[in-house]
Amino acid sequence: MAISRRVFVKSGGLALFSLGLDPLFLERAAFASYRPLPSSTVLYRPVLVCLFQRGAVDGLNMVVPHGDPIYYRERPRIAVPEKDVVDLDGYFGLHPQLAALKPLWDNKSLAVLHAIGSPDSSRSHFDAQDYMESGTPGLKATPDGWLNRYCQHDREHEDTPFRAVAFGPQLPRILAGSAPSLAIDDLQAFGLRAPQQSGRDRLTRAFEELYAGSATGLLSSSSQEAFEAVQLLKQVNPDQYQPGNGADYPRGRFGRAMMQIAQLIKANAGLQVAFTDVTGWDTHVNQGSSEGQLAARLAEFGHALAAFAQDLGEKMRDVVVLTMSEFGRTVRENGNSGTDHGHATAMLVLGGPVNGGKVLGKWPGLDPAQRFEGRDVAVTTDFRDLFGEVLARHLGATDLSAIFPGVTPDPARFPGAVGA
Repeated sequence: MAISRRVFVKSGGLALFSLGLDPLFLERAAFASYRPLPSSTVLYRPVLVCLFQRGAVDGLNMVVPHGDPIYYRERPRIAVPEKDVVDLDGYFGLHPQLAALKPLWDNKSLAVLHAIGSPDSSRSHFDAQDYMESGTPGLKATPDGWLNRYCQHDREHEDTPFRAVAFGPQLPRILAGSAPSLAIDDLQAFGLRAPQQSGRDRLTRAFEELYAGSATGLLSSSSQEAFEAVQLLKQVNPDQYQPGNGADYPRGRFGRAMMQIAQLIKANAGLQVAFTDVTGWDTHVNQGSSEGQLAARLAEFGHALAAFAQDLGEKMRDVVVLTMSEFGRTVRENGNSGTDHGHATAMLVLGGPVNGGKVLGKWPGLDPAQRFEGRDVAVTTDFRDLFGEVLARHLGATDLSAIFPGVTPDPARFPGAVGA
């Protein structure tokens, strides 16, 4: 009897797969599965980890321009006091809840991009997130995401079902497209739920649970990659993982996702691009300063990134972590001790290949005459110039115009986040 299951990404209406397959195919596919290399194996396989801060993080309180008195004038209740700022270069500093990242700045593996964002002026969360994930600001009809287009045009790493993985319950817009990709909700839950039968019954049950979606928490855009991923995850044994070097990830979904990305990297399962997101950045009311709502989100974020770097240790030499958010917040605080939707924000880039210890980009200043529409930090770096630089200089992408249609690639616009 053939197996037939269909799984959809509910938010986007995207059919991930719909197939009817004979169980004999499953047994044949098992022999073709990618085999992970021992974790002690030394090899160079660059990895890009993209993190989306959904909800529009306040870049001015994440990376604080504490050297500008206008910042304190415009934010009498929510500005981070200068005494609390973790200074970086005498003008900019990290929010105190990101202090765990300061050692990465000191060892030149963390860089900051300020005044970065989209050339599109939308202040709609939905539209701006869509544009950032599609890589085509202002165009809603783009069918795929820029990370998926990279995978379409660079065929060098097609030997593993784990080339492109999103950690979450749904395949995100950024990985939607014709190149195979996976969405995994929880590696450990998958490992604990893996079927224990043997022979054809075990294989058939595994495929049925995979296509049922919720049983394994794994979704795929390709039936072959889906099945091979099931087999490979059993070999990785995710429920037995212990972080290395004393790393202690924060509890919660984001910390767990970062730990599991580290686990796949260390398992040499062939991971090349990983994605996860973290919500809670839409701080219209009671944002707080050194403590409060935003501080709590930054504490989890910073500690997860620091634990990830500590866990990977020497393997960070091959990894770049790129943070992003759809837009920033207003320069002036609002009447509810919060901030409203703005324009430019700050993004972080960290890892072994990063030109760290620098605040990159052209800072436009906070003077009202220099603001976008008189209220927001102006965008001086198009997010595609940063993303394109990371793809070209870290992953070796050769055709950025195919990945970011409508943009003429020009290394002169690269902000200098990654070594040439």
